Amino acid sequence: MKIRSFRVVPTLPETISPILSLAYNVWYCWNQKGLRLFQHMDRDLWEETGHNPVEMLSRLSQGRIMDLMEDDGFLSQMKKTADDFNDYMSEKGVYSFLLAQPIDFTIAYFSMEFGITESLPIYSGGLGILAGDHLKSASDLRLPLCGVGLLYKHGYFTQYLSWDGWQQEESPNNDFYHMVLVLENDEKGKPLRISIDMADRQCVAQIWRCQVGRIPLYLLDTNLEENHPDERNITGGLYAGNMEDRLRQEILLGLGGMKALEALGIDPMVYHMNEGHSFLVGLERIRVLMSKHGLDFHTAREVVRASLVFTTHTPVPAGNDEFEAGLMEKYFKPFSEHLGLKWSDFLALGRRNTNDDKEPFGATVFALKNAAFRNGVSKLHGEVSRDMWQGIWPHVKMKDIPISSITNGIHTPSWISAEMADLFDRYLGPKWKEDPDNQKVWERIDEIPDAELWATHQRRRERLVAFSRSRLARQLKARGAKPRELQRAVESLHPDALTIGFAKRFATYKRGLLIFRDIERLKKIISNTNYPVQLIISGKAHPRDHQGKEIIQKITHISRDEAFKDRIVFIEDYNINIGRYLVEGVDVWLNNPRRPQEACGTSGMKATANGALNLSVPDGWWVEGYDPDLGWSIGNGEVYENLDYQDDVESKAIYDLLEREIVPLFYDRGLDGLPRGWIAMMKRSMRTLCPEFNSNRMVQEYTDRCYMGAALNMKNLSADDFKNARTLVGWIEELKKNWKEVRIKDISHSQGDEVEVHSDVVIQASVHLGQLSPTDVNAQVYYGYLDDAGNLFDTKEVGMNHVEDKGKGNHIFEIRIPCEDTGRFGYTVRLLPKQTNLIYPVDTGLICWA
Repeated sequence: MKIRSFRVVPTLPETISPILSLAYNVWYCWNQKGLRLFQHMDRDLWEETGHNPVEMLSRLSQGRIMDLMEDDGFLSQMKKTADDFNDYMSEKGVYSFLLAQPIDFTIAYFSMEFGITESLPIYSGGLGILAGDHLKSASDLRLPLCGVGLLYKHGYFTQYLSWDGWQQEESPNNDFYHMVLVLENDEKGKPLRISIDMADRQCVAQIWRCQVGRIPLYLLDTNLEENHPDERNITGGLYAGNMEDRLRQEILLGLGGMKALEALGIDPMVYHMNEGHSFLVGLERIRVLMSKHGLDFHTAREVVRASLVFTTHTPVPAGNDEFEAGLMEKYFKPFSEHLGLKWSDFLALGRRNTNDDKEPFGATVFALKNAAFRNGVSKLHGEVSRDMWQGIWPHVKMKDIPISSITNGIHTPSWISAEMADLFDRYLGPKWKEDPDNQKVWERIDEIPDAELWATHQRRRERLVAFSRSRLARQLKARGAKPRELQRAVESLHPDALTIGFAKRFATYKRGLLIFRDIERLKKIISNTNYPVQLIISGKAHPRDHQGKEIIQKITHISRDEAFKDRIVFIEDYNINIGRYLVEGVDVWLNNPRRPQEACGTSGMKATANGALNLSVPDGWWVEGYDPDLGWSIGNGEVYENLDYQDDVESKAIYDLLEREIVPLFYDRGLDGLPRGWIAMMKRSMRTLCPEFNSNRMVQEYTDRCYMGAALNMKNLSADDFKNARTLVGWIEELKKNWKEVRIKDISHSQGDEVEVHSDVVIQASVHLGQLSPTDVNAQVYYGYLDDAGNLFDTKEVGMNHVEDKGKGNHIFEIRIPCEDTGRFGYTVRLLPKQTNLIYPVDTGLICWA
């Protein structure tokens, strides 16, 4: 039976037609006027549709539409909102790159998931939320960027708990035609499609667009009739299936995403891979350059490397995708032949040890080897990443591993409560949204009267308690609870009690049970009738994470204890909406991962923007954000060999802080009933942390440190038919042929064993370069303090000057170093390759130490 399809789209009378433009751009989700407008239309339907304006419009009754057309208040509200939206979209100019000679370029941002809004459930957690905030800030900053991802039919699973507290999963069925999505069409008005090789079959994908303010997000969908069921299921679910399924998704994201951009007529100069899932972007770019411009593999690779940005988010090796050689061969053997590579050389691109035939192919390894701009997502995570991936650069000192860090941030308008946003508008002005990383703007926090700030925060806590009661009652009703239990649910929690929030992906390293380690001590804290404390928890475990599910089950069992029944609540099916209620309403945000396994974490930043205080292990962002005047640290970052002992120590630290500092400060009220000390800490926290830990600062940092450099590299290497790129590759080949002759024969200093402070020491190196020129190398003194074991620390490096050609390939390099500090110092000398277009010399694998 042949079935033809057509689409019925929502239409509105011309009087209220501007609503359609607002509905098909998620700008509304970070603008209070937009949110209030849709709520005004039909609050119950808005909630019922999961805050989905497109579905709401399709279900809005004709009678309600007629009412709105005659509602002067609504029409005025609509006009103001539409005017703001149109002004935002039509604002002239692009991001100022502050270049002497401006260049026009586009950035393509690839990610496996995007957390934009709760009505587009194609995210699982922090990685997707971060990607969504990246796009929103890029839009606010008018950055020339587009996003590329996958559109999952079943998204990430929805969660509910059995009566025994065991996590159950259900797959939602996303109806793309009732979402904030538009199907991209070709010039004939037909859906635009691309095709890629998927082993022995072709896979066809169509392209949807989600408009994120000024930024288009392109999403690939393979659920098409012409595809084999296996290919249709590639975009079935996020992180579903086995490793082969994961590889097929990554092929679609990387290779398919590149083809989608080409089909759309978009030719980015810079590509940003958000985590290793999109590693194949680099491979496809190499293939395209070879095909279009006749470049050999090595030249194309240098060009691609120079303009690739890679962000790693995973601080443990097991969290990085690795694929067995046999699986890679199934999908990439013809691809490697097309590139002119031997199969062993292809596999070496994804191996730390290129001589280990048994090592699997690492997606992160490939990305690190083939991107010039590499970063972790906090300062500590940068250190952890340099340590974890040092094997890629075995002869390089830890501090010189070419992985930097750019600390994550949040898109503040997306996570702030409506009440707090109104307060900021009154006292901070519009700049808190337009220029959120401006320290001077946030200094005005002190102008907010204590009573007004506290009343706003109190209101959000009341909203959180009401929301939690409603969700708890709904959960219990779904399990067949009795009326008495339902009644108790709607009376649980207290709107004035100190409220602690904990919401995470329930991986074991997050230590969801840490606060429950000493139940009796926790009972005393929680059940204090004079100073009540309550805990609201939410989060999912991965469907295959049995241990994570056990943690959730234990929490639900504990919450049923009579002492905890009204004070501890677990909210099922954690998502953006639940997360927003939590960060907007809690007093304290609890975060206790096992350091250093939290790459960054951004939930605490969102809580801070709403006036909550952080109680956290010094891991991720809190290493940079913590100060005793701003919140509390669980320990001081100590390292433990005995993890059970660590949990004992750090759980006791949580109880101590609650008993001795947090609870007393919260309930220390003045004659006016205000907790003045607590409010003062709220203000200091917001004033100090909000201008630093926001995604506008983050995106500007990516732009200044990565995107501009990558664009300039691309422009330079591709000029004159890639002349500079070809020259660079030829030079590297000659360098590798002759490097075996390079050695440092001797190093010395002129002043003896003791040098007077404030004098200079002259260091000299005698080196043999063979056929190489002194201009081919960068001779550096690597110096610093010496510890008791004779090891250098607090090191610096400084380039040496070529002072004499001794003949027969022998040369003298020299440098004068001022001695401004006293102590025991040491030095050595190293030689690195040097060429104008060489970005990171260590990427050549060539280095010579004395």
